[in-house]
Amino acid sequence: MARSKLPILGSYLRPHWKAALTGVLSLLVVNLLGISIPLVLRNGVDKLQANFSYGDVVRYSLIIMALASGMWVVRMVSRISLFGVGRQVEFDLKQRIFNHLLTMEPAYFVTNTPGDLISRATSDVDNVRRLLGFAVLSLVNTIFAYAFTLPVMLSISVQLTLASLAIYPAMFFLVHLFSDRLRQQQLDVQQRTSNLSDLIQEDISGMALIKIYAQEENEREAFRERNQSLLEGNLTLARTRTTLFPLLGGMASVSLLVVLWFGSGAIADGRLSVGDFIALLLYVERLVFPTALLGFTITAYQRGEVSIDRVEFILQEEPKVQDAPNAVRLNPQDVRGWVSAHHLTFSYPDSRTPALQDVEFTLKPGETVALVGPIGSGKSTLANALPRLLDVAPGQLFVDGYDITQIRLRDLRSAIAYVPQESFLFSTTIKNNVRYGDPRAEQDEVELAAKQAQIHPEILNFPQQYKTIVGERGITLSGGQRQRTALSRALLVDAPILILDDALSSVDNQTATQILQNLKTGTQRKTVLFITHQMAAAAIADRILVMDQGRIVQQGTHDELLAQGGLYQVLWEQHTLEQVLQ
Repeated sequence: MARSKLPILGSYLRPHWKAALTGVLSLLVVNLLGISIPLVLRNGVDKLQANFSYGDVVRYSLIIMALASGMWVVRMVSRISLFGVGRQVEFDLKQRIFNHLLTMEPAYFVTNTPGDLISRATSDVDNVRRLLGFAVLSLVNTIFAYAFTLPVMLSISVQLTLASLAIYPAMFFLVHLFSDRLRQQQLDVQQRTSNLSDLIQEDISGMALIKIYAQEENEREAFRERNQSLLEGNLTLARTRTTLFPLLGGMASVSLLVVLWFGSGAIADGRLSVGDFIALLLYVERLVFPTALLGFTITAYQRGEVSIDRVEFILQEEPKVQDAPNAVRLNPQDVRGWVSAHHLTFSYPDSRTPALQDVEFTLKPGETVALVGPIGSGKSTLANALPRLLDVAPGQLFVDGYDITQIRLRDLRSAIAYVPQESFLFSTTIKNNVRYGDPRAEQDEVELAAKQAQIHPEILNFPQQYKTIVGERGITLSGGQRQRTALSRALLVDAPILILDDALSSVDNQTATQILQNLKTGTQRKTVLFITHQMAAAAIADRILVMDQGRIVQQGTHDELLAQGGLYQVLWEQHTLEQVLQ
């Protein structure tokens, strides 16, 4: 094994060292019993050859049966222990990967596709399990087999033992020759598996779009190409394995021929008894199986080695957004709702133009502020920056006077209810979706939130009402219903700060205006930042911020901004014209 992997494997095994030790000690006992059986048989053959007795036949038979039965029982213990360790490590790794992914910021899942992550968390973890189950079992068994068998063989006949093992250096050289090739081919197979998983995940998520544009044939061809690529990779790996394993098995069997060849002459010359000859045959056969199995062990290791790298790639990735060393703890109930930005500037990686440039504003507690501006002006970036879904620099964004980078993430996000542009719903009931932020919320609390979001009457029209299953991503609901259900979810948690990132784009102007009016009058303690392209709804906000090219270029009430002219007036005139043309 490569040295670099041993500390990692040790860290996986450490929590289960007792079961692993039980398995290793059981293999030790198995091999001690295994070397005893040929010796008993040798003594029996030699004794019976000198003085045949049915009583001795029965006695030696019972001894051998007892030893073989003991071997079977202890071998079962070793297999259960070591395979159980593999399963426990599999469980631990899946749990660690899932827990770790929950700490990562949304940008991580843009550069690392879901299909690839799923492949690493399932297929690669399964390969690690095989490495720590089958491969460890085989390797330890091989070490014990050689350690205990060779001294006994040498004590019987040094010449025959060395002659029978003469082929083994060639076998180990062959294994070394194929090792790098197997590893590279296994890595290639794992990558092609990830590519196929990516396509399946994307197509399932975008099935409606595929059908709308009648692209079934193109997707079918894309799947065929990736599936064919995976097939070719597997066949290449299979050809290498098919070449290596029979060669190892055949070369190991040559040692049996050597014993038969030289052993018969040694018996004839009187240098070797029949019992010794039979014992040597059995010992050589004991080494043939673990040696031939070495090929499978190598494959399991190569797979596991590649998969360890792929699993550790996830686990070693540090979240860019995390708690400061001495993060401030805030009780969300004590947060008043002051939000301010001071010279806020943010750039996305590999972007030459800042998404936010020297942004300055202050939101007062209980104030409803609309944020408007052209597409790409930085509105959504600002919305994502407030709950630290983006890695903003310290000293730029503040809640109640506290730098958000110094507030404990859990507390900050408990104080901010955020409804993003994409209204994601889970494949469960409407009720469970609404109370996702507070799973213990009662029915009346769920209904109150739905009423505030103007979705309650429509829910009552569903056959199962609040028990209606919305399907994956809320596919059974219309766009407006999904958005209002997502808004209900945010309202239920009753956070002091509410951010709506174009979260009512699929709702008509009248309903959107009524929702915003409800937020202004019904929840006085909330500070609402309402990002929208619906100018009629924005007009009733307490104040309006106008963004353009990452900057706040205007701010004021609707009447004040119209009097100022500029970008807001242009946006309002466009809205007025659209209303006339409808």
